[in-house]
Amino acid sequence: MKQHIAVSAIGTDRTGLVHELTKVISDCGGNIGESRMASLGSEFAMVMLIAGNWHSLAKLETELKKFADSTGLTVNLRRTEPRAPRTDQLPYSIDAVCLDQSGVVSSISGFCSSRGIDIAEVSTRSYPAAHTGAQMFSVQMVVNVPSRLHLAHLREEFMEFCDSLNLDAILEPVKS
Repeated sequence: MKQHIAVSAIGTDRTGLVHELTKVISDCGGNIGESRMASLGSEFAMVMLIAGNWHSLAKLETELKKFADSTGLTVNLRRTEPRAPRTDQLPYSIDAVCLDQSGVVSSISGFCSSRGIDIAEVSTRSYPAAHTGAQMFSVQMVVNVPSRLHLAHLREEFMEFCDSLNLDAILEPVKS
């Protein structure tokens, strides 16, 4: 019977880190079902959902602790279950860009939370604008909108919200 474990790991970025960690997972019989990995400053962070039988995940828990001790990587493990399909929600994407300012993610997540919209994924980055060099901020989200919400009204509220914060944004269905 398949079981699941959520793994988060963060450590100093270096060549080969992804290979070393994923080799431990593979050697223990684990299978990476979902993952997100990124360089964050001089650190490298990974979040993964690993599937396997009871024996392979028990072995993985032991081996990842040894790996963390030998590499200085901070590893957290949590037994979990896969998310059940949600038929009462519709997947939408949010893309927003603005001049870099604090509180953008907090504001957008507050908008979603107050309407019962579940945030599934968030990705952000800051970068210099092409011609002016002004510092820009970009947010991409995948959200699950409750099917009970009136979508035209939600879009209108979202655009008014974004205008109030001077965000260029779009809310659209996720393209499969």
